[in-house]
Amino acid sequence: MSQTDISAGKLAELFEGTLQRCPPERILTEVLPLDEARNTSISFLANPKYASKATESCAGLILVSKNNTLEDKPVLEVSDPYWVAAQCTAKLHPEPVVEFSEQPIHPSAVIGIDCNISSRSTIGARSIIGNRVIVHPGVNIAEDCLIGDDCEFFPGVVIYRKTKIGCRVRIHANSVLGSDGYGYAFHGGRHNKVPQIGWVEIGDDVEVGACTTIDRGALGPTRIGSGTKIDNLCQIAHNVQVGDHCLIVSQTGISGSTTLGSYVTMAGKVGTAGHISIGSRSIISGNSMVAKDVPDGSHLSGYLARPHKEWMESQAAVNRLPKILKKLKGIIETN
Repeated sequence: MSQTDISAGKLAELFEGTLQRCPPERILTEVLPLDEARNTSISFLANPKYASKATESCAGLILVSKNNTLEDKPVLEVSDPYWVAAQCTAKLHPEPVVEFSEQPIHPSAVIGIDCNISSRSTIGARSIIGNRVIVHPGVNIAEDCLIGDDCEFFPGVVIYRKTKIGCRVRIHANSVLGSDGYGYAFHGGRHNKVPQIGWVEIGDDVEVGACTTIDRGALGPTRIGSGTKIDNLCQIAHNVQVGDHCLIVSQTGISGSTTLGSYVTMAGKVGTAGHISIGSRSIISGNSMVAKDVPDGSHLSGYLARPHKEWMESQAAVNRLPKILKKLKGIIETN
């Protein structure tokens, strides 16, 4: 057992939890999502929406709240599964030590043929750069990145560690790929940072506009599918999955763990709630807010911010209008 591994029994002791259907001597080595976990993995169920994934998970231990319904899975019942998962992630996946170099290009980096890399840019340890890549001044590519052929990165682009980028990708000025996702667990009267240990994957033929941010996954990747075009000033949160050939227009914000199918169009200033799915070939009109799952081929519009209770009451009233109008029409016709 390495210094970072932990037994299920020790975990239960540390967080005053109750083990169910899990031998205390089981060694756990990593934290992974429910659908990717193995018998040496810790996963967690903090959102009831993912209960079906939990019932199918192969995780060696699932962190759950008390009175859970996972009757045949190895679980650790704790008061706050999300916060405990954050602590486990910090222990089992410590932040790597940054490897700076006195040279702009780290000696362990691999550079392809016919590249044009500014001397005022940096490339980190073990990163692999494909052929014919153009890197403008002020670009920072961190450690362990993988860049395909024929890419171009404009001034001020920052690419965090472990980012994977396909071929023929263009990233415009001051965009950031792989920064930490916005994840915090409220515990003990404060917001505690949830370690973000995932990465970003960009498919082939993607273009990203200026000043756009694509966050690394909390666990696993944030993915942008091949052929997708993202405008300026967009925010793609952690663990978002964007399909192929999507169009995401300026000032759109996509919340964490949202999934887009292929050929989705999101016009300017679109926002989404987290943990929803937007079906393929859907169109979301400008200034719209998407709060729930969207079937394939949908066309949605509408967004007007106001106090939540007032908004819910007004929407309920709008939905009753057709019946009211039909009733009024009947009254008028009988008179």
